[in-house]
Amino acid sequence: MSRIALSVLLLLVSLIARAVEPGAIVNARIHTMNPDAPLVQAMAWDGQGRITFLGQADQLAAEHPGLETLNAGGRTILPGLIDAHGHVMGMGLARLQADLSAADSLEAAIEMLEAHAETLPEGAWLTGRGWDQTRWKGQAFPTAADLDEVFPDRPVWLVRVDGHAGWANSAALERATKDLSGEWQPQGGSIHRDDGDRPTGILIDTAMRFVEDAMPAAGETVRERALELALEEMARFGLTGVHDMGASLEDFRLYRRLDAAGELSVRITAFADGDEAMLDWLCENGQYQSDRLNARSVKLYADGALGSRGAALLDEYSDDADNSGLLFESDDDLQALVDRAMGCGLQLGIHAIGDAANRQVTDAIAVGKEAHSDNPGRHRIEHVQIIHPDDIPRLADHEIIASMQPIHATSDMRWAGDRLGEARLEGAYAWATMLEQGIHLALGSDFPVEPVNPWLGVHAAVTRQRDGLPPGGWRPQEALTLEQALRGFTRDAAYAGFAEEEVGSLAVGKQADFITVDADPFEVEASGLADVEVLQTVVAGETVFQKME
Repeated sequence: MSRIALSVLLLLVSLIARAVEPGAIVNARIHTMNPDAPLVQAMAWDGQGRITFLGQADQLAAEHPGLETLNAGGRTILPGLIDAHGHVMGMGLARLQADLSAADSLEAAIEMLEAHAETLPEGAWLTGRGWDQTRWKGQAFPTAADLDEVFPDRPVWLVRVDGHAGWANSAALERATKDLSGEWQPQGGSIHRDDGDRPTGILIDTAMRFVEDAMPAAGETVRERALELALEEMARFGLTGVHDMGASLEDFRLYRRLDAAGELSVRITAFADGDEAMLDWLCENGQYQSDRLNARSVKLYADGALGSRGAALLDEYSDDADNSGLLFESDDDLQALVDRAMGCGLQLGIHAIGDAANRQVTDAIAVGKEAHSDNPGRHRIEHVQIIHPDDIPRLADHEIIASMQPIHATSDMRWAGDRLGEARLEGAYAWATMLEQGIHLALGSDFPVEPVNPWLGVHAAVTRQRDGLPPGGWRPQEALTLEQALRGFTRDAAYAGFAEEEVGSLAVGKQADFITVDADPFEVEASGLADVEVLQTVVAGETVFQKME
């Protein structure tokens, strides 16, 4: 059977498996995010999961007599939320590792690791994620020696909360694919070394691969379990869609299997993981699209993260002289990657956090667009956390989408001023300024770097606070209205994934993707937005999560 015939067969099987019962809801507060009918009381959908009616209950009864309806009891319904930047397999695999996100000290992290190690077979790697030295006394990076005392033989590899630094013990360093001693450094990475040029155990950005490539690959059973956990967690928090940033060809094939079996409970827009096998597949086969799985994009990296001082800055760090961060690629090499992706007709999503990286990416996209005028566009910069104010209008000029994660601001505000100084904060986490310049703002969480719960992001976008602090919000001039924040997680996220005709708002003919919540976000105090709870998540008329009776 040819590849095309097989794809058609898989799509047909998927559509048959997803046939749903027609349904209707009345007595609800339905915020459609559709300006033509922003608030209605009733909604109906057909057996293919598409909306056939939005309006008032008496209109529904007149137009669809005999249709069985569900009384929502006055509850609030919203379009399904879309996370424009998450890591699906990364989150699922993280749930099978040691979770260090709550560790407020080195000692607490070690205790968590000891507990997790008791669940592992003898000799297995001990892996974990979520440590953050900025929350520990002294804020110094940990070392291999800290781990060696407890784990002298078992290899240990722990990824920092931002995913841009790794902490290894000596057993893991000995298994690295390259001798890490000496004075050399990889492009786009950094190996922390002591006075004797021996690795201390901290590897930044591209240097992480020397340990990660030495680790045994997760088996198929583990990967399937990880995806199952990720899908469950996304549905529980009201996500009906996600833009998966950095999917490998192996990930994509797993997604396709679940999609064909009718078991993909969240719509996934997969971005290929850089210049790897998935990009080769897309360039050879073109865009892939089914009912719940789409692949037409590639994720690239320009720099590291601010917390590990790997974000590339135009000037040195205010709290680390002679360090201006890490550019992953030279200008010419990044341009070559951009041109290849655009030449394959693909959308770009390029990670850029520092102002130097954002300028480099903007330049590369501008040049690429001129050379590839037939490319469909909607190219994105992922994060755009620190951008020079002069470069913000250039995003609008070149129609570049700002894909940003509001919760990063309230995580980073404790130390962002130390890293950058006050002057550079003018271009930091500048969501309102982006909108004022006419830039599409697609919002997400960057899970598992941050929690998957999108309501934490909505709260951060509106209040620029965490736990009520600081009073009035951090740099409150960049806060969003609730309408703007929700639009970033619905309509603009859909636009950033070429899906605005299908999802992102509730309208006749669109997919019946919606959530029921325990409180109307337009009625609660802004401080309460983080506490909004999802009671039901529905994808194309199919309930994929339900807490209410």
